[in-house]
Amino acid sequence: MAVDDVDGTLAAMGPRLRAARERHGATLAGVSRATGISSSTLSRMETGRRKPTLEVLLQLSKEYGAGLDELAGTAPAPATEPRVTAPLSFGDDKAVLPLTRYVGGLHAHKHVLPALEEDPPARPRQVSHDGYEWLCVLYGRLWLALGDQDLLLTAGDVAEFDTRTPHGVANTSPGGPVEYLIMFGPQGERLRPRTPPATGRGTHQPNRARADQEEQP
Repeated sequence: MAVDDVDGTLAAMGPRLRAARERHGATLAGVSRATGISSSTLSRMETGRRKPTLEVLLQLSKEYGAGLDELAGTAPAPATEPRVTAPLSFGDDKAVLPLTRYVGGLHAHKHVLPALEEDPPARPRQVSHDGYEWLCVLYGRLWLALGDQDLLLTAGDVAEFDTRTPHGVANTSPGGPVEYLIMFGPQGERLRPRTPPATGRGTHQPNRARADQEEQP
C-alpha cells in the first residue's frame, strides 16, 4: 500500500472508531478506563484530528471485539450475499440504522427509541464529545436535554448543536416509539443552506445578497 493510501486510511478511520465504540455500547470515559487511553485522545482520533498508532488500534480492536481490517475499512465484502445494513442495538433498546458509510466527514443515522413503559422517563443521561450534530424528529415526541435546557421536539422539528454541550434524549411518546435522524460532523462543521432565488418581481438580486451574507463567517 502506498504512503498516500496509508495516510488516507488513517485519516478516514475516525468515524469507524466511533461506530465501533457505539456498537460496543461504550462511552469515551468507559473506554478510557478500560484501555488507559485518555478520553481527549480517543475523541481526537474519532474526529480525525489525531492518527491512531498501531498499539492504540490493537488495544481498541481488543476492547471493541472488532478486527483491524474492520477498523481500517479494508474488510472484504461478502462475495455472494447482498449487503444489508442491519440496525445496531444498544443497552437501552435504542436501534440505530447507519445511513452513510463511515468514510470521514459528515455521516448520518436513523435512531428509534422504543415505546414508553408505564413510568415517565427520567431526565436523559447526558454525554459530551467533540463534533457538531443535527437532529430531525420524524415521528413521535423526543425529549432533548441540552445543557440546562429541556426541549420537547415533535415530528418536523429540527435541532442543531455543538456536541461539546452535554446532551441526551428520551422518548416521551405515550404508547409509541420516536424516530429521528442524526447527522454528525467534525468540530466546526456547519450545514450550508442553499435556497434557489425566487423568480419574477425582480427578486433575484436581493436573494443573492442574502445568500452571500449567510455564507460570510
